[in-house]
Amino acid sequence: MDKTLAVMAWRNLWRNRRRTIITLFGITFGVFLAVLFTGIGDYTYSNMIDHSAKLGAGHVVVQHREYQDLPTLEKSVPSAGEHSAAAKEDPRVVTSLARISGAALLATATDSQGAFFMAVDPEQESEETLAFLDALSEGEMLADANDKGVVLGAKLAQALGVTLGKKLVYTMTDREGEVVSGLARVRGIVKTGAPTVDGGLCILSIGTVRELLGYGPDEATQVAVFLHDHRDAGDVAAMLTEDLDGDPVALTWAQASPDLAGFITMKEAGAQFLEGLIMVLLAAGIFNTLFVSVMERLREFGIMSAVGFSARSLFALVMWESLWLALVGLVAATVVTAFPYYHLNTVGIDYSKMVGEGAEVAGIAVESIMRVDIHGQNLAIIGVAVLLATLASGLYPAWRAGRTNPADVIRLQ
Repeated sequence: MDKTLAVMAWRNLWRNRRRTIITLFGITFGVFLAVLFTGIGDYTYSNMIDHSAKLGAGHVVVQHREYQDLPTLEKSVPSAGEHSAAAKEDPRVVTSLARISGAALLATATDSQGAFFMAVDPEQESEETLAFLDALSEGEMLADANDKGVVLGAKLAQALGVTLGKKLVYTMTDREGEVVSGLARVRGIVKTGAPTVDGGLCILSIGTVRELLGYGPDEATQVAVFLHDHRDAGDVAAMLTEDLDGDPVALTWAQASPDLAGFITMKEAGAQFLEGLIMVLLAAGIFNTLFVSVMERLREFGIMSAVGFSARSLFALVMWESLWLALVGLVAATVVTAFPYYHLNTVGIDYSKMVGEGAEVAGIAVESIMRVDIHGQNLAIIGVAVLLATLASGLYPAWRAGRTNPADVIRLQ
């Protein structure tokens, strides 16, 4: 019986081709917009999160529990190497690295500038962990953990009036609160495109900074943990927290970068509202199609009821029509969306003239190429949402068809 109802529903769907095609167009266009909007958001926000992680603290950061509120060099993690090794045992982790970061004053013979310094081990870094390797515009990166050189942001170097090979003095406060200074020669200059970063970045070698600050050989201010998928940050942070005692604490990228997290949350909420509105309008259109179709066939339903069709069978017939609308609409949406999605995923759209040079969000440069890369989970949610919205739209028309009274409607012309 179910198979017969499915065939009948399919034929009924095409009795009014124009109305069905218009409804299918609405489903297709709605899915098209939802997939592209969600894909643009997934790609853009994932790219921003990954880029933010590579600018410093990783997707998960282990640091002193008071460092987030007051980032001073006194608040360190004594056993950074042990925490890094523990993080690497998790299969969701790509790698983890110890780093020292804080404020410093850079000075030349003619000028001085405040800066944010990051001390790293260049031999352990890669393009997957340090975005500045890609952004090196002049010179070279530091050679090893004890290199006496310095790498500066382009705007900071310009403000100090230094070029490659020039010397400068950097001053910071050590763990005891004493002012200490070091001498470095400019080895490289980076240009990320984010004015905040380019105007305040200073990269030093971690071994040199440890010696200057009086840190131990395994001590750092942060352990940056990098993941295959930033969506695992919460679980990984919780796992690391279970093994931490004393002052260190594990934070997700959202907790370590609240400005970026707030921006993404606001944008995602706006996109979800828009997609929800599209689904409501889509459901309203489908409801209208099915309801009008049912009202036009009341006499037909009365005759079917008189010859033995139960109310349940009539209800199922209309629900089958709803299901066919959803399935055909999703197939049509897949065909229509495939090429635009492929083009945006592989080539993208250059909108650099719209955002302008140096556009940034929370210190992260805005990419000038618009691309899409939807998460599989979100794609499945869209498909299920369309299916449920279509079936929900058919509930009342199906109930109305099942309640048809043969004696009342057979006389209708």
